[in-house]
Amino acid sequence: MVDTACLLGIDWGTSNRRAYVISAGGQCLHKHEDAQGALAVDGHFPESLRALRELLGVDALVPVVMSGMVGSAMGWQEVAYLDSSVALGRLPETLVPVSGAPGCYIVPGYCHRSHGGVDVMRGEETQLLGAVALQHGDGWYVLPGTHSKWVELNSGVIQCLSTYITGELFAALRRGGTLAPLMDGGEDDAALREGAGRALDGEALSHTLFEARARVVAGDAPASATRSYVSGLLIGTEFAARREGSEGEMPALHLLAAEGLETPYLQVAQMLGYSTHLINPDQAYCAALARFVEVL
Repeated sequence: MVDTACLLGIDWGTSNRRAYVISAGGQCLHKHEDAQGALAVDGHFPESLRALRELLGVDALVPVVMSGMVGSAMGWQEVAYLDSSVALGRLPETLVPVSGAPGCYIVPGYCHRSHGGVDVMRGEETQLLGAVALQHGDGWYVLPGTHSKWVELNSGVIQCLSTYITGELFAALRRGGTLAPLMDGGEDDAALREGAGRALDGEALSHTLFEARARVVAGDAPASATRSYVSGLLIGTEFAARREGSEGEMPALHLLAAEGLETPYLQVAQMLGYSTHLINPDQAYCAALARFVEVL
């Protein structure tokens, strides 16, 4: 056992799982990442957690706080979303005990309704709590990923939440369809910016995605640039949606991005004149876990 461990925090997503061993002082003693997400576990969450404890040397008496898809209908136990009017700072008091698993808790996600629309998040709220705990304050937060989130915070309360299936769509386009044979190229910064610029023209995404192939077959662009161009189109679509809803000066963006995802977002943000503040997602998550330590 890790003698000073007082909390095991798990960001339990659909495909991946990240675990953090936290000390009484809120410090991260150890981090572990694997592909044992909700899909891979296939309902065997108690057994998977037991194996993880053994792997990390964390005693069964150490409490566990889990966030992400572990609290969804496909997870260990479905946990109701909090209304977005509930401040992030209140998350520690809203932890939901897991039935039949003493000492295990799930962080509820958020549901946001505005102007007839609805959006949800599971897992990102914990990173946002950590960002607030690290004194990053109010403003716009961007969390790229399979489902990219744009969140506006005011006094630690969610004012706006928009999700874009950017990562999921990009992966699907690479797997099959007419664009797939063209999307094996490497990184091309110029093509990325060109795609983002095209997204900002206001054309429908279904048209500009087809145009990505037309550029190649018509001889206007090399096939090797298509992967980056499509990435720019998808990321640019996110920025275009935010720009349409903004007035005056572009706001600063807090970017909570895993390694490898921050670069294209930074490039598009710079191209559009945004100032950006990078936040390490692991540090943010551990800062949130330190808040949970205080109530357990």
